[in-house]
Amino acid sequence: MLVVACISSHGFGHGARVAALLQALAVSQPDCRFVLSTALPAAFLRRTFVGINYEYRPCQWDVGVVQADALGSDPMATVQALERLEQQLPQQIEVEARWLEHWRRSNEPVVIVADVPPAAARLAERLGWPLVWHGNFGWDSIYVDLGGPLQVWSERCLADYRHGRAILRCPFALPMPWGLPLQSLGLSAGQPRFAAQTVGERLNWRSQRPRSALLCFGGLGLPLDPALLARWPQWQFIVVNEAVAEAPNATLLPEDLRPVDVMPLCSLVITKPGYSTFAEALSQGCGLLVVERQGFAEAEVLQQGLQQHAFHRLLSRSAFEQGQWRLDQSLRPPQGQPLATDGAVIGSDFVLSEIGRAHV
Repeated sequence: MLVVACISSHGFGHGARVAALLQALAVSQPDCRFVLSTALPAAFLRRTFVGINYEYRPCQWDVGVVQADALGSDPMATVQALERLEQQLPQQIEVEARWLEHWRRSNEPVVIVADVPPAAARLAERLGWPLVWHGNFGWDSIYVDLGGPLQVWSERCLADYRHGRAILRCPFALPMPWGLPLQSLGLSAGQPRFAAQTVGERLNWRSQRPRSALLCFGGLGLPLDPALLARWPQWQFIVVNEAVAEAPNATLLPEDLRPVDVMPLCSLVITKPGYSTFAEALSQGCGLLVVERQGFAEAEVLQQGLQQHAFHRLLSRSAFEQGQWRLDQSLRPPQGQPLATDGAVIGSDFVLSEIGRAHV
């Protein structure tokens, strides 16, 4: 069977959770073939889609939101990028459809999984192949919240999202009023590839877990003064930014390791609101210190979910940039129960059932 994954290139979180889904599929169906259709960097895909063989088709399917850094949004630049992409899509859809028709074996069962570029619906329609959505929001909800000229783009996205077989809805979800059958999932999270001791020896890590933190802000990052880390000398930090690694108590994450690979060494993840980072931290028993994000609808839902399901602290951006991290204080306990962590397995079973129904 053939699974084509159309993945948003807005940050790394969409790719990380699709990787967990496809890895579960590969375990249950070792002969399954995969195509990754995305503008995500090839190096990220190699680090993240471990254990599966895939064909990489570098295609941009969506814009998401144009951002200067991990916490800001630029609505006008987003509109301009959407207009440029819309001009490119007809030719891209035709080129990719022809390639996929050639790549598919005769009578091979097939499904498209999309997280969550609306244009995947047009590719599926061109091919006549079944489509399953996967995610915790659609760009319709993000654009309608930003308002202005993005309101029109919200309506266009919604029209695309109404095409498909079903929605695999991840936790921390915004409304997805697309008129499709819905399967709710537990957390879908990547897992460390190496034993904690092995990673610790490689990093020459001597800090105890209760005083160790991972500092990461997704693919876009966030400018930060290394002196802020030095204000907490009793803590050791693993960081993803070379400039921040100049702090005396900071260690740079090697390029071939993912954040989740070092989470077992840490008691705390310092980050922005982001689904995959939250899911990975929760699955590894880490607390979360989160810098609040304004003007992005998903962030509000993630911050609410954080308070329900994680040991946490929310900081304003100004407090964070002033080093007021309160690492000497206990995190707030969750108000609700832990989330199930079976999202990838349940999602894999659902995708297989959809392939079976489509191939009958």
